Amino acid sequence: MKNTFGSAVSLTIFGESHGPAIGAVLDGLAAGLPVDTDFINIRMDRRRARGDGLSTARTEPDEVEFLSGVLDGHTTGTALTLMVRNTNTRSGDYAKTAALLRPGHADYTAFAKYEGYQDARGGGHFSGRITAAAVAAGAICEQTLQNLGIRVYTHIAACAGVQDAPLSSAAGLFMPEPEPGHFALLDPDKEAPMQAAIRAAGAEGDSVGGILETVVTGIPAGIGEPWFDSVESTLAHLLFAVPAVKGIEFGAGFKFAEMRGSEANDAFRMRDGQIRTATNRNGGINGGITNGMPIVLRTVVKPTPSIYRPQDTVDYPARQDAEIQIKGRHDPCIVPRAAVVQNSLTAFGILDLLSIRYGTLAQKHGLPDV
Repeated sequence: MKNTFGSAVSLTIFGESHGPAIGAVLDGLAAGLPVDTDFINIRMDRRRARGDGLSTARTEPDEVEFLSGVLDGHTTGTALTLMVRNTNTRSGDYAKTAALLRPGHADYTAFAKYEGYQDARGGGHFSGRITAAAVAAGAICEQTLQNLGIRVYTHIAACAGVQDAPLSSAAGLFMPEPEPGHFALLDPDKEAPMQAAIRAAGAEGDSVGGILETVVTGIPAGIGEPWFDSVESTLAHLLFAVPAVKGIEFGAGFKFAEMRGSEANDAFRMRDGQIRTATNRNGGINGGITNGMPIVLRTVVKPTPSIYRPQDTVDYPARQDAEIQIKGRHDPCIVPRAAVVQNSLTAFGILDLLSIRYGTLAQKHGLPDV
């Protein structure tokens, strides 16, 4: 099992959903970077469940503890280790159905790979619970990017069939920060119908999915590599690690299939002494390398596989067909909470790519003029 990703900056995650704690290790950060715990707590709060019928009844304080790499509010330059304790576990909810393979979950594939030695409590290391550690680590990366003039923003482009306002409607790419407890949306009037659709699915023992859209502004041209270490390859690798993400597209994405080249190409123009493109259908990336325009990407998040309806399955030890009705505490939709997860991992990926291009000290002293 490989739990580390990154080159100049690396991220390691550890822990299980019902273990004592989950956590992350960030390595490759420059010494002297400010670590704003208030900023981290805001990001953690956006992921936190509230037990309000829109998310799981498993509520956790999600307090981040630093074990190394931070002193007096700044990074020390050594490996930054953080931990988030699990305080509200109910492993007994899973005992009665432990032998039954939950449809849409990693139960069968975990048996196939780990031969029964995996920690299945609450989904173990496969659980979305692990993303709390990724959010904490990504929040530190996001702070560093903001100090470099780079912003990462994610909103719910669609949820349960309800569409948010398109990104093009954000005048000057102004992207409002969501209020505590509210969805990340460009049009706040879309929150009520999204919530109603989520509650309706939950009332029927079912779940819904959606689409998350991320934009990165302020990033210079020349970041990334052609082929295997392209910007798309790096970010896709990271975002496919998020449980329930099943697809990704950049710029116009799959709509390119309906276009001609004359429609798909972004014309280059001079703007205020800088080379820019008149449109941004390629999502700020050409040949795997940033072109100075905003990076735009979207992921599709499948409906939460833990639903309360009876489902056909297999009793794994008995090798017999069976029926399962899942118990426990689960989200009817993870899209609202996943927005900050996508934002955080994107921030980590961008910081790694920048550090590959300009070196670790650029994290602190700024990017060269390009």
